[in-house]
Amino acid sequence: VLAIQIKYDDYKVRMKPAAYLCMILWRGLEIATRITTLVLFSTAIRFWVALVGLTNLFIFFFQPWVEFWARKASLPENIEKNFSKLGTTVVLCMVTFLYACINIFCWSAVQLDLADHDLVEKQPRWRSLAIYYTLRFMENVTLTVLWYYSKSDFYEYVCTPLLVVQLIVCYGLAVVFMLIFHQFCHPCRKLFHYNVEDCLRCSCCWWKRQSQPPEDHEDAPPDLTNHLTDRETDIVDDIMEAA
Repeated sequence: VLAIQIKYDDYKVRMKPAAYLCMILWRGLEIATRITTLVLFSTAIRFWVALVGLTNLFIFFFQPWVEFWARKASLPENIEKNFSKLGTTVVLCMVTFLYACINIFCWSAVQLDLADHDLVEKQPRWRSLAIYYTLRFMENVTLTVLWYYSKSDFYEYVCTPLLVVQLIVCYGLAVVFMLIFHQFCHPCRKLFHYNVEDCLRCSCCWWKRQSQPPEDHEDAPPDLTNHLTDRETDIVDDIMEAA
């Protein structure tokens, strides 16, 4: 809620009970399934969980900086008047580190824009949101399957297939509640240029277009432009001969 108020500080934000309910279910299921997956994976393959965590940390730490360098932007100057460029860089690194730690477990409500003086991305980034949840879902499924085939005898009296299914279904429900929140319960959804329905419809149209067979070129309508061009060329040649 604080992140929404920061993004839309020019508007009066009013949250309805349905929005709070969707946020609690969305964030609760997302974080719970993520932590459970990491804990279970660490009980089976202890050393690899550190590699998974560090990989996630480095990716999300350098992602805002890569976007910053790609834009060839300059550091914001109004973070603190008494800070030098080195001090500003240190503060931004600390903020980015916190941002990366949050993204290891859930989607950060505040997306960083290091070139902006508020350090906050104002517009919703639907593509980044879709990529994040797709890759996170695939990662959770992979870690859960690896744990299932490498688990110890401690889980002998636990129905592990049911546990795997529960983790996958709960994360899918978290994504569903996230979509419901942004489509129906977000207090500033009328300010979006595109909403969830538009993005899903665009994706469905793209997949449908890709699945259709290519059109036969023989059935294409004749191009009359070439005939007009040839006729104009013949007329010009006749005029030149007459001259």
